[in-house]
Amino acid sequence: MAGGRPGKRQRVSDATQQQQQAHGSGPTMHLRSAQKRLLAAQAAARADSAVGSSQQLDRTDSCGPSQGASADAAAAPATAPRKGGLHSRKKPRTVHSEQQQQTPSDLYNDALQFADVFPSRAARAGIPSPLPSYELRRNFDRPSPPLRDADENGHYQFAIGENLAPRFKIMRKFGEGTFGQVLECWDRKRKDYVAVKIIRNIEKYRNAAMIELEALNTLQANDPCQTRHCVQLLEWFNYRGHVCMVFERLGPSLYDILRRNGYKPFPFYMAQAFAKQLLESVAYMHETGLVHTDLKPENILVTSQDLVKEPGSGSSSKVAKRLPPSTTIRVIDFGSATFERDYHSTVVCTRHYRAPEVILGLGWSYPCDIWSMGCIIIELLTGDALFQTHENMEHLAMMEVVLGPIPTSLVVAATGSVRSLFKRNNQLNWPAGAENKKSIKAVQKLKKLKEFLKKHCEAAVRSHLDTVVDLLHQMLDYRAAHRITATRALQHPFFQLHV
Repeated sequence: MAGGRPGKRQRVSDATQQQQQAHGSGPTMHLRSAQKRLLAAQAAARADSAVGSSQQLDRTDSCGPSQGASADAAAAPATAPRKGGLHSRKKPRTVHSEQQQQTPSDLYNDALQFADVFPSRAARAGIPSPLPSYELRRNFDRPSPPLRDADENGHYQFAIGENLAPRFKIMRKFGEGTFGQVLECWDRKRKDYVAVKIIRNIEKYRNAAMIELEALNTLQANDPCQTRHCVQLLEWFNYRGHVCMVFERLGPSLYDILRRNGYKPFPFYMAQAFAKQLLESVAYMHETGLVHTDLKPENILVTSQDLVKEPGSGSSSKVAKRLPPSTTIRVIDFGSATFERDYHSTVVCTRHYRAPEVILGLGWSYPCDIWSMGCIIIELLTGDALFQTHENMEHLAMMEVVLGPIPTSLVVAATGSVRSLFKRNNQLNWPAGAENKKSIKAVQKLKKLKEFLKKHCEAAVRSHLDTVVDLLHQMLDYRAAHRITATRALQHPFFQLHV
């Protein structure tokens, strides 16, 4: 495949655990207790990702809405969110292990039952009401598919062209990931195509899906006009033990487009527009108390279904860039999203976009999204992922080449096995600690940030490198407490550039 790059992208999601105590009586107590246990379930589901139990995605091969988990998720002590606001310097406190917070088997049915009986109260509590079962059958004279067991991994089994309940006709499979698969379906009620995310029929994934529903419901409730660039959840339902989420159908991801074009960078105006919308979306998430934790080009989709040839890019179809006619985007995949008030697992973010505080076990909050966005902007401007690595030592060495030495204060505060990556003088044990010569060569190929951009970005951007680098340095500050916020970043001169 043209433009292939080495290494695999591995998805590592977060684990969340609600710390609020259930209180009250009757159905209200029942729901709050269920919410608490749902958060524990999400922690268990994310733990599966953290030990590499799910599928992996090769960057040189195909990609889908979500990828497998990283096998390098180290078992550093779990930490809770920082107290004292976005930029608090206080060290996060330790929370109980996931093993102490198991989920009862009837949790999922409890939540569904409450949402059915008390839909308005369930919505206020953050759990949207499921689509009633009769809505899947009413006025649709279509047969249901044969009753099949889920496969050995809990995935829904289907055939193209058959129905997902009488209302939805399965057209094709978009992709498959840790939590399930995404199908393109024809919605006979809406008379339009939709994307249906079908969660694996395994308890911890069903329960974790309820947290994603809460996140989506919270975002949509505060953005009725849908101006904040988050994917629209149309409805959800339970079908043969699978949670099914119905979304608007979107176009390809930014990563799909880069790959289709041989990893050539986007035109500056387009990268700039994508970055602005992404910052607006993340600023909104942070305002609502939500950290996405898995921002990457695969999780940013354009709304245009088709790509068109870029004007002036050549007559040959093999060399011509194909770009979306519109720059409108949607952020997707809130399966790893974490409310700031809830439990924070140790390892979050896909490796290429993981912030240093996550690697060092220092706890994380909103700024980890900003770091991911800085890496994404570089990838849009150059076509290359900046930190293409799969292990901590090499990752930190790459950071030091591109951004300079890691501050001593962060090294001293590092926890767990990561501390052993540094020498007694608090300097990274590199290259002595490298896994092999290939790893050393990969680090040696990198350059300082400005030189990297100058080498890989389009010629028209090079005269504005100082402005571009200034924004990126503020987004890629090692110190999370000093990292620029999404709201402030939107005011940066980068967004006034006309290239």
